[in-house]
Amino acid sequence: MKLVFMGTPDFAAECLRSLIENKMDVAAVFTKEDRPVGRGHRMAASPVKELAQANAIPLYQPHRVKDDEPYRILSEIRPDLIIVAAYGQIIPQRILDLPKYGCINVHASLLPAYRGAAPIQWAVINGEEESGVTIMQMGAGLDTGDMIAKRAVKLTSDETGGSLFDRLSREGAELLVETIPRIARGEIAPEKQPEESTTMYARMIKKSDGAIDWRRDAASIERLVRGLNPWPSAYSFLGGKQVKFWSVSVSDKESGKEPGSVFDVGKKGFSVQTGNGSLRILELQMTGKKRMTSDAFLRGHALSGTERFLTEP
Repeated sequence: MKLVFMGTPDFAAECLRSLIENKMDVAAVFTKEDRPVGRGHRMAASPVKELAQANAIPLYQPHRVKDDEPYRILSEIRPDLIIVAAYGQIIPQRILDLPKYGCINVHASLLPAYRGAAPIQWAVINGEEESGVTIMQMGAGLDTGDMIAKRAVKLTSDETGGSLFDRLSREGAELLVETIPRIARGEIAPEKQPEESTTMYARMIKKSDGAIDWRRDAASIERLVRGLNPWPSAYSFLGGKQVKFWSVSVSDKESGKEPGSVFDVGKKGFSVQTGNGSLRILELQMTGKKRMTSDAFLRGHALSGTERFLTEP
């Protein structure tokens, strides 16, 4: 079966790597254009581009996949199946209609739950006990196509956005290479999705989502810290300086102080009051400094217990 792969970030690269390792016929790869990164705005290739180039697979980076040129290229390739995984562009209907077996998408949730761009982070933030991957037939809607295959995973109590990303990347890649031969053999019985999602729409995460509102309960803030680890991270401000929180634990201790107030300061750590319960701070990071445990932080930043973390500087 002749395949075309469309994807951009690490999640997609894991799927492409699995196709290559299983010696599937990847005739071409489409990925987004290189983009500037870092303070120097150096142009950086996507993980999918790097993998395609390392394996000498014909590579295309159209500015807009809905333009005529990508359609012309795909018409000449005549793929049997197009695979899409976190490509970052909407695929037009005329391309969806090109391949013999259509286009399939690898989505990092158990559809119809968490349609959208950031299902992994929101699953952790919202305290889901289960997530997974779904391979679906692509249609005109956003993550609304018929479901072809699913694989579920249980979230651990210390699951982070990063750890779930890694797990679902592997699961999605494995499920993909198992599903393609079944598509070729006509063994697939697609399952229609309901019109309405069973959860909130998993919109794209913004840096501002990491701003901690200390009026919320301790458990929801702890999930926010885990869900936004490693990017963009949960943060607050102390003395006008940003502090990122990488690891915290929930406590039912109450200080009687305003949310965000520091209390219970000792040699090994400190706690912060929330709207309900408190958080014991385990690992954090000041702007321009390395990540450190709370006891290491206290050796360089003496806290008296009168301080208060704020949502804004």
